[in-house]
Amino acid sequence: MDKAALGLMCGMALGFAGWFGGFGAFLLISALGGVGYATGRFLEQGGDPRDLLSTDRTRR
Repeated sequence: MDKAALGLMCGMALGFAGWFGGFGAFLLISALGGVGYATGRFLEQGGDPRDLLSTDRTRR
């Protein structure tokens, strides 16, 4: 799936959330989408899922 189609689907989902659920639902879906996007990009670049939950902030 190309990025234009993905962007269209995300925009439609946000539009439906705003229409049927109100502004609070729109913000919730936007925030969860941003978290999912950031996590996907992190894992796509070779990150380890355990790094997301780690509390140890020291550099290796």
